[in-house]
Amino acid sequence: MGMSFVVRVPATRVSVLDAEAPPRPGSSGRLQVWRVEGERAATRSDTVATEEPLEVRLVAGAQRQTLAVTMRTPGADFELAAGFLYGEGVLAEPQELRRITYCVDPEVDPEQRYNIVNVELRAAGLPELSSLERHFFTSSACGVCGKAGLEALHVRGCSVAFGTPWLSPALVTSLPDKLRAAQSVFESTGGLHAAALFDREGELLALREDVGRHNAVDKLIGWAFLQGKLPLDAHVILVSGRSSYEIMQKCLAAGVPVVCAVSAPSSLAVSLAQDFGMTLIGFLRGDRFNVYAGRERFVSFS
Repeated sequence: MGMSFVVRVPATRVSVLDAEAPPRPGSSGRLQVWRVEGERAATRSDTVATEEPLEVRLVAGAQRQTLAVTMRTPGADFELAAGFLYGEGVLAEPQELRRITYCVDPEVDPEQRYNIVNVELRAAGLPELSSLERHFFTSSACGVCGKAGLEALHVRGCSVAFGTPWLSPALVTSLPDKLRAAQSVFESTGGLHAAALFDREGELLALREDVGRHNAVDKLIGWAFLQGKLPLDAHVILVSGRSSYEIMQKCLAAGVPVVCAVSAPSSLAVSLAQDFGMTLIGFLRGDRFNVYAGRERFVSFS
């Protein structure tokens, strides 16, 4: 196949990469953001964690099956795949592995080869995999990528409303205190994420908590769905952690134009916001926050 990306088990830890191999994606990247403090704003350089999909495939003899697709920060991909399979009971001993490699299929976009891992077993056929059905991902394409995910959202017709500018720094910075005041379970446990829905005036309409950020957002949007309130085209969602691609995707599907987070966004979250005209705000703490996309929704800056 021309190129090799190989880790053999257990004889060596060395990855073999030839001169034609595409560069590995980094774990972070730099971009320009608007830094807002009070009523003043200025551009600055910021670092965001890289977010890319990783497809895990199991190979045994002539059989091959995709087991899972997960969004991750690139790095230690072979360990991630092996740990996932061990935790799910697919692997019991390292000796069951023949090798773990990156995908070298010539039909795969070279930039995506580091986003697909093949786990090859010594067995002649695949083991029983019914316990992994919740992780299965089917696609007509060879692998997945951030670009494909964004294109799929366009095909679905996902969109957000723009209208006239209506955001202000004062409105945005008022939201975290309202979220925290409504986090009843967090106050007693200190270990839950929250997602809160606000209207254009900053009034808290609903809040849901969960151990996972994505679950909290799902609960919040599920509430709006059951109440017949979708699309949420004149609303803001605030999440207590970071903003990822999955969270932005869920908000986009619900028509939410503005997403705020108290922590950092990932690179793919920023790309989604830019691609669909969403406003994405991160590091919302005190009277400070960063605007990563959609600053046109702000009325003005000093």
